[in-house]
Amino acid sequence: MSESESEFDAYLSLTDVTEDDHRWAFGTGSADPLAGVDVTLQAGVNPSDAAALAERCLALGDDALIYSHRLQQWVTRAPELEEETALANIALDLLGQARLLLTRAGQAEGRGRDEDQLAFFRDEREFRNVRLVERADADFAELTARLLVFSAWRLSQFDRLTADPDPVLAAIAAKAVKELTYHRDYAAAWVIRLGDGTDYSHAKAQAALDALWPLVGELDLDADAAAYLDAVIAEATLTRPSAPPLAPVAGKTGRDGTHTEAMGYILAELQSVARANPDATW
Repeated sequence: MSESESEFDAYLSLTDVTEDDHRWAFGTGSADPLAGVDVTLQAGVNPSDAAALAERCLALGDDALIYSHRLQQWVTRAPELEEETALANIALDLLGQARLLLTRAGQAEGRGRDEDQLAFFRDEREFRNVRLVERADADFAELTARLLVFSAWRLSQFDRLTADPDPVLAAIAAKAVKELTYHRDYAAAWVIRLGDGTDYSHAKAQAALDALWPLVGELDLDADAAAYLDAVIAEATLTRPSAPPLAPVAGKTGRDGTHTEAMGYILAELQSVARANPDATW
């Protein structure tokens, strides 16, 4: 290959990462988000505070872990190679967030469980992710609509967490904000492109919003996230659905360990190898 040809090699660009390139997962060229942070749980921390920190990190880690798995299922299925690469890296970003958050949850709970034990050896009722991340996307329009809602909601959460009293969670959040901004903007561009496109793509985008909206009520969107979603939906010439939220089961939601039917299938796929080889190191 000549020098001029190599300049246009798309694969070379995958390793061309700078400090300002926030698209890539933790550990694949980006700076360590915990560099210089004391990751030990402070001595004398109130047990209730430690338990609350563990629950918070577990919920956020589970959101990222399950949604990352769903996004990875789109590899080889996206409409173009460029979108496949983008989605794969978004999934890797979320997997990186999940690893750090589950590790911190294990440290805070003090039961000796690491990220692998929390990811692979908990049962369905022990997971604390919202139900939005469990559903399978029927098509690319559903994928982009769900990614838009999820990333806008998660970005607003992590913006606040950059000031969390726990320095580890604050450091994770500071790194994640940069990634989630890219995730949100990527999804917004596609929702606008589909919604304000042809009659067919518009109908697909509207149907996608309608399908996922009952799960949005569980997210408790803040004003900033809701305003961003409203602006994107309006620019896409779509209508914000008015469907009521999916009702809790016996008063419980995903955060309480009550999930949709899809969750069991996800965990069967996600955990099968680790459970078949429980003594292996992953």
